Amino acid sequence: MGYIVGIDVGGTTIKLGIFPKDGEKPVAAWEIPTKKMDEIDLFWTSIRDAIFEKFEELGLERSELLSAGISLPGPIREDGFLPKCVNLGMGACVPGKILGELLGVPVAAGNDANAAALGEVKYGAAKGYDNAVLFTLGTGLGGGIIENGRIIAGNRGVAGEVGHFVVNPDETEPCNCGNYGCLEQYSSATGMVRTAKRLLKEGKIPTKLQEEGISAKLICDAAREGDPLGLEVIDTYGKYLGLALAHIFLTTDPDICVIGGGVSRAGEELIVKPVEKYLNKYTHIANEKCRIVIATLGNDAGIYGSAAMAKALID
Repeated sequence: MGYIVGIDVGGTTIKLGIFPKDGEKPVAAWEIPTKKMDEIDLFWTSIRDAIFEKFEELGLERSELLSAGISLPGPIREDGFLPKCVNLGMGACVPGKILGELLGVPVAAGNDANAAALGEVKYGAAKGYDNAVLFTLGTGLGGGIIENGRIIAGNRGVAGEVGHFVVNPDETEPCNCGNYGCLEQYSSATGMVRTAKRLLKEGKIPTKLQEEGISAKLICDAAREGDPLGLEVIDTYGKYLGLALAHIFLTTDPDICVIGGGVSRAGEELIVKPVEKYLNKYTHIANEKCRIVIATLGNDAGIYGSAAMAKALID
C-alpha cells in the first residue's frame, strides 16, 4: 500500500501524521516535544525515531514509508533551502536533505503557513480550488499563497509573508519585525488588543470593555453583543485584512481565501463579513470577487499540507 508522513514543526511541539498514500485521513496523528537547537542532531533523530516507532506500533514495515514532508516556521525557498529559522534558532540548512538521509526516502520541506494553505486546498475548506490564499490569525499573522495547486515560496522563501504587508505607512509604533504599519499590527489577535487599548485610551467610544485582561475573544464577544468599541475594533481588523487581500486578489486572482488561526473561531459574521466589505471597497475593477471562508483543518492543517508535499514527490 505505502504510506507518507506529514510533519509540522513548532517551537514547543512537533506534530506528525501517517497517511495512506492515496488516503485523505491519517491512520495516526501525534506529537512530540521540540528538541532544543543546541541539540541539533537530536532534533532530527527524534523525528526519525518517532516515525519509525509509530510504524512499529502500527505493525507497518519501514519499507512501506514512501516519502515525507516537513513544515517549519521559517522562509524556505522553492529549492528547499532554509536561510534561517529564528523561532527555532536554526541556521542555514536544507531540511529535506537532512531528514531524507535519516529516513531513507525523499522529503519535501516548506514554510509552516504555506503548508497550512496547501493542506486547506488539498483536504480542507479550499478543496476543489487550485488557486487560494490563506491567512492565519493568531498571536501573529501568517499566510500562504497557492497557485495551480502548488505553494508559491519565491526565490528567497518570503512569498506569502502577508503579516508584514505595510497597510498603514503612517503608523508610529513598530511591529515586532521592526517595520511600521504591518498587517499583523491590526488584524492578528495581538493587533486587535492593541487597537482596543488605543481606543480605550482615547476614551471617545462607549464600551463595557476594560483594558485589564482584555483579549481578542473578549473583543469579539463584545462586538457580537453590539458593543460600539468592539465593533470598531472588528471594523479596523476587516479594513486592513480586506486591503491586504485586495492587493493579493489583484495580483494573483485567487479563487478562494481561507481564514484560519485561533481568531477565526469567532465565526463568519465577525471574521468573514468585515473582510468581504473592504475587499469589495478596494476592488471595484472586478465584478466577481474570490470566496472567503473559515478554515476547517485547525491545528492539523500543517500535517495535512506537509503530507500533500510528500505525496507530490511520488505521484
